[in-house]
Amino acid sequence: MTNSIGEIEFSNVILATGTNTTENHPVIGSKVKRAVRRHGAKLIVIDPREIDLTKYADIWLRQKPGTDVAVINGLMNVIISEGLHAEKYIGERTEGFEAVKETVEKYTPEYVEEISGIPAEDLKTAARMYGSAESASILYAMGITQHTTGTDNVKSCANLAMLCGNVGIEGGGVNPLRGQNNVQGACDMGALPNVFPAYQQVTGDEARAKFEKAWGVSLSGTPGITVTEVPDAIINGKVKALYVMGENPMLSDPDLSHLEKALKKLDILVVQDIFLNETGELADVVLPSACFAEKDGTFSNTERRVQLIRKAVDAPGDAKPDWQIISELATKMDYAMDYSSTREIMDEVNELAPSYAGITYERIEKEGIPWPCPSADHPGTKYLHKDKFARGLGLFHAIEYIAPAELPDDEYPLILSTGRVLYHFHTGTMTRRAKGPSERYPESLVEINPADAEKYGIEDGKSIKVATRRGSVEAKASVTGRSPEGTIFANFHFREAAVNLLTNPAMDPIGKIPEYKVCAVKIEAA
Repeated sequence: MTNSIGEIEFSNVILATGTNTTENHPVIGSKVKRAVRRHGAKLIVIDPREIDLTKYADIWLRQKPGTDVAVINGLMNVIISEGLHAEKYIGERTEGFEAVKETVEKYTPEYVEEISGIPAEDLKTAARMYGSAESASILYAMGITQHTTGTDNVKSCANLAMLCGNVGIEGGGVNPLRGQNNVQGACDMGALPNVFPAYQQVTGDEARAKFEKAWGVSLSGTPGITVTEVPDAIINGKVKALYVMGENPMLSDPDLSHLEKALKKLDILVVQDIFLNETGELADVVLPSACFAEKDGTFSNTERRVQLIRKAVDAPGDAKPDWQIISELATKMDYAMDYSSTREIMDEVNELAPSYAGITYERIEKEGIPWPCPSADHPGTKYLHKDKFARGLGLFHAIEYIAPAELPDDEYPLILSTGRVLYHFHTGTMTRRAKGPSERYPESLVEINPADAEKYGIEDGKSIKVATRRGSVEAKASVTGRSPEGTIFANFHFREAAVNLLTNPAMDPIGKIPEYKVCAVKIEAA
């Protein structure tokens, strides 16, 4: 997030797109509701489904799945044509605006209505609301990123924010809501194929030399492959061994049949987790690890805040903290990782990661600090890009709308979109072992619009078969207007109805994120 969670409550306008905030990020969802109820904020929701936030929205733009770029271009078209854009800010702090202005000229509200289904007048209303705000915050999540045009979608959100001068101000910003509790910290620490900790590029000679000196090894300057490219790399013989830690790709990755074929071809599969999950069942070696309450360390949350966690209870059996397992394994493989504690690891982080330099255990004993925090006397950064962008000038990108990779046809006439529900988390490795969530939401449900249910002979509460070009699953139907006509929605928490047997592995060419949110399906009563 460019801005902090607390600022959301005091934004004048909140634009939530591709985020079912109240179910996937309930704490932040409460901030949005408080902003509307207590502080008079205006709320714009852009989502194909009738999510809970639509009840609080001043306007709900119900677009066809996968048309986000067209919608945002349409908002910018209205803002520019009506002179609501921040001309002084654009002139002083950004570059590339003229190309965007030229591109969005054709995305009139009427043209966008043809693409997205959003009424032209509603688009105008939302554009005026956002464009007139003193401060406006954009919230987005995986409904924006999980498309073959996910990078374009994110750049479009940035375009809209810069267009109205909403980057680098309190209560504004472009704010992606992270899907898991420490995914921000994992990325910060270099768990990506192209960077060292603190996003220092592996291709940079200076950065590479720094880490080679610190770690006493020779490091490659060639970026690796992304997690979504691994299955094909295994099939093609380029990857022989895989180490999976705190992840369950056998439920969370797309096109699971292809993934299973790949995992079974490996010379060795190692899984490190707190419970035996679906991926662990295929593993040659399982390493039991400690959960969050059984170890010390830090979590970095979605607002970049680094927070201290402390061991509360002992881990069961032979389970150990992740850092200790990795250190012992590395040492057995003739690279001595002889850390004595997480504090010692954090000391190294302070030395090698500039944005974490001032975030010490002593300073976060009582309250976390958001990075960048370059020195011990720095308070941390509440919001990014104040007065100046990190790159100098904010860069606009002219983006054209591109349709999803797989659209409905005569054989597969409906769209499937996937996501989460309030009572379960990710692949259910933890929540499906808990009594309460399982009582509240005991089985997989597939949302289907009443018009489609009548058309295909589907009854509420009865089993249906959902099929794509990649596979089929059976689950219980939930006939509801929450999903629009022509679209069904399913969650991926249940192995009994593993919806990712169906999803399309087609990826964004830059971000390498699969298109979980749009694929063509057919349904029938089971």
